[in-house]
Amino acid sequence: QVQLVESGGGLAQAGGSLSLSCKVSGIINRINTMGWYRQDPGKQRELVATITSDSSTDYADSVKGRFTISRDNARRMVYLQMNSLKPEDTAVYYCNADLKLSFSSGYRDYWGQGTQVTVSS
Repeated sequence: QVQLVESGGGLAQAGGSLSLSCKVSGIINRINTMGWYRQDPGKQRELVATITSDSSTDYADSVKGRFTISRDNARRMVYLQMNSLKPEDTAVYYCNADLKLSFSSGYRDYWGQGTQVTVSS
């Protein structure tokens, strides 16, 4: 059974920093792109940052220059370092991985359970 388990998050003041981690557990064949998304209540889930298997990154305009995504393929982990936090960064953050379970299977998306990030002004 594949699971994505997030850690980190919590409460920070505006201008502060937080970091998130996510580990993929279970029997899998390969992980392609990994990423972080966030969702405010009543709003659609939005992309924060993604990183490919060869570490090419992409960021939402709202977090460019403040957030950094990275991954450790050997440990099956993805990280999000969040600096210069703003109150509008407050949301539930979800880890995502595009992976396949076996050599012959196709890729599909898996999601973590979400972790709350709250930034106070």
